[in-house]
Amino acid sequence: MSVQNKIKQKTREFIDSRHMLRGITIASFLESTIVPIPLEAVLIPLMQARREKLWLIAFMATLGCIAGALLGYTLGYYLFDIAGEWVINTFSNPEQFENVKQKMHDQGFWFVITLGIVPIPFQIAMLAAGATKYSLTLFIIASAIARSIRYFGLAIVVYYAGNQAERIISKHKTKTMIALTLLILTAWALSRML
Repeated sequence: MSVQNKIKQKTREFIDSRHMLRGITIASFLESTIVPIPLEAVLIPLMQARREKLWLIAFMATLGCIAGALLGYTLGYYLFDIAGEWVINTFSNPEQFENVKQKMHDQGFWFVITLGIVPIPFQIAMLAAGATKYSLTLFIIASAIARSIRYFGLAIVVYYAGNQAERIISKHKTKTMIALTLLILTAWALSRML
């Protein structure tokens, strides 16, 4: 059996597994903490195959990501001096991290939402939020909003587009990310005026 056929077989087994939801939660947790590979590659086909659990899959992916965000925040808060340098060098660079820290001080809530939606490693935002002692409550709320937009947005596309969702998402992904980022920046600017 070829490697490609083995992967397809394992994917089918996972889709039909009773551990599928737990697996998605764990995968989302890992994606938000140590594996900077977008979860969409797994989520879209899974949502298409298991439409009866579409909203639950999006919820479990969001939940796993929030748990991962909490861990990243905690690492930044308590262990930045010990583990921070390794994380920065693994997922970013010192200059980029200093820029993120400054943005966290200036724009915290909206900055976390933006990083939670766009395909940039979210580990940077988590570590910076903890390292700068940003409000844990606001960080969790912003993370939940951002990841809900991301994962429930995928679910909405799958719900309406069905088997065409993957093609539609890959075709319009960049435009959608730009539009969402502009929408968030507009909301942030309006909130500063009020």
